[in-house]
Amino acid sequence: MASALGRLARLSALRNARSSLLAPSHGPGRVVTPGRTAVSTSSGGILPRPKKTPFGLIRIALVVVPFLYVGTQISKNFAALLEEHDIFVPEDDDDDD
Repeated sequence: MASALGRLARLSALRNARSSLLAPSHGPGRVVTPGRTAVSTSSGGILPRPKKTPFGLIRIALVVVPFLYVGTQISKNFAALLEEHDIFVPEDDDDDD
């Protein structure tokens, strides 16, 4: 219980520290602007564009479609095996009333 309370106290302190970093400071004329380090270096240089993977959707389809087909065939064969051994046989309900 004590460790959970300690983690909660550290988490709330961390949240307060993050929100105070983005808020304007109380000093005269001091405003902190958030920096996007994903597109620039710490010194301010712009990073090169990320590599684009060509034919991304086609590659995904070439992987997904065969595995879906194989999974379907395995399911179909296993269902036939279950029915052959009378483990699971669906009942034919004829409701002609």
